[in-house]
Amino acid sequence: MDKFWLKSYEANVPQEIDWTQYRSLTHLLEEAFQKYADRKAYACMGKSMTFAELDRLSARMAAWLQSRGLQPGARVAIMLPNVLQYPVAMAAVLRAGYTIVNVNPLYTARELQHQLTDSGAEALVVLENFAHTAAEVVGHTRVKHVVVASMGDLLGMKGLLVNFVVRSVKKMVPAWSLPGAVYFRRMLDQGAGLTLKPVNVGRDDVAFLQYTGGTTGVSKGAVLTHKQVIANVLQNEAWFGPTLGKIPAGQQPQFVCALPLYHIYALTVCALLGLRVGGMNLLIPNPRDIKGFIKELGGYRINIFPAVNTLYNGLLNNPDFAKLDFSGLLVCPGGGMAVQKPVADKWLAVTGIPIVEGYGLSETSPVVTANRCDIKEFTGTIGLPLPSTEIRILDETDQEVPFGTRGEIAVRGPQVMNGYWQRPDETAKVMTADGFFKTGDIGVMDELGYTRIVDRKKDMILVSGFNVYPNEVEEVVMAHPGVLEVACVGVPDQHSGEAVKLYVVKKNAALNKDELQAYCKEQLTGYKRPKYIEFRETLPKTNVGKILRRELRDEKQTA
Repeated sequence: MDKFWLKSYEANVPQEIDWTQYRSLTHLLEEAFQKYADRKAYACMGKSMTFAELDRLSARMAAWLQSRGLQPGARVAIMLPNVLQYPVAMAAVLRAGYTIVNVNPLYTARELQHQLTDSGAEALVVLENFAHTAAEVVGHTRVKHVVVASMGDLLGMKGLLVNFVVRSVKKMVPAWSLPGAVYFRRMLDQGAGLTLKPVNVGRDDVAFLQYTGGTTGVSKGAVLTHKQVIANVLQNEAWFGPTLGKIPAGQQPQFVCALPLYHIYALTVCALLGLRVGGMNLLIPNPRDIKGFIKELGGYRINIFPAVNTLYNGLLNNPDFAKLDFSGLLVCPGGGMAVQKPVADKWLAVTGIPIVEGYGLSETSPVVTANRCDIKEFTGTIGLPLPSTEIRILDETDQEVPFGTRGEIAVRGPQVMNGYWQRPDETAKVMTADGFFKTGDIGVMDELGYTRIVDRKKDMILVSGFNVYPNEVEEVVMAHPGVLEVACVGVPDQHSGEAVKLYVVKKNAALNKDELQAYCKEQLTGYKRPKYIEFRETLPKTNVGKILRRELRDEKQTA
């Protein structure tokens, strides 16, 4: 296939990456531990951890896991927010030769049981704040070993105070009972007396079962091998390389890691890329606490700031954010959901750095495309395919469509998953005979190789035979100064089949339906205009900040 988009690459970005330089993610981790031993790898709540400390603690935990009798390839679930225990557990599970099952700590008991059962996890690492959920379900799963972490475990003397506040002042730890569970600190103490046995892990062994968000039905585990995740780490390094090269010699790259590490975006672009380039990740356990988040940012000279649209928007709407020093900021990768132009424009005005929008999925480890890092303003596209990546836009019969024509985005590259865990039927639905993964997203590609997302297949609204794409409507409405957040969905309509409905969170309390309708009349052609507008205090979101249109669509609709 002619990779015509390579002509649009930034200078010094390679066309291909060599993922064979690492035997496994363990190889990548242990190289980083040796190379950057004295550097800080992570910081959280005022406490930092060096690469050497991460090496030592993860080796202890890996040895402890091996001592439990788990066989190579066993699944270990990690149910932690962005705290220092996460990178320790991640490195430990990989070094011990096991597979990580990332779990959202805010899962309900039903959701957790599904994931533990589906993955066949035999061990679970969970923060005590969420142990009550685990207590409800582990007895119905294959989980035999549970490690319970506390917020203050790795925070030194300060940790005692943190644990007291979390448990006794804020009452954030509901009662739980998990017979046989071991506390994280106790586990590390036991591991100190054990020896980590080297494991021969190969590139094709499974590193992560990364469960999709479940917004398209039953949550499925994307099978990501060591090779696939290594490839995406190196693809991202290649893409950001010219920008990272601007960091003065002797200065360490500093990442903000506010997106949850159990999500593949933060896992690859923050945690693993950070380790590969010797960077430090500032972990933010609760990015919803915007005030606390901004205060934390004030203590660091951040270079790389990956986020999603809702997080960028939330920061911009706090006046203290604009008071921060952005002189070290080099690149702000935006992903996870469509970045809205009004948010991108304001971010550029406040920070001086444009949002570099990209695109990816759990199934692609995750990054597929990104805009060039040397752009001067927001482009509205998802950019170009990363090195060693191919994109096609396909019609309903899997044939490639001409430039400028809508079709399903399909991806081929070393970062594409093996398939869905124990679901060959679901895998067959999304993979073409020649190895392209069909994303379910509708896009158009231009002659330079830039792709623009139009929407997901399922989100498209059909109004009297005309296609309405929610992203377009939402972007228009977000530009209204009285709107804080918006979601656009299709609702049944006896006249047109479907009608457009907006759910709006106000920025200006005086905003009313008539004003917004008049604005939409100016900005949108007839069939795209909302027939219904409903004001809400909040909109339902995933923990990555992606607005859940499905939940709004599934509600009993009223005008």
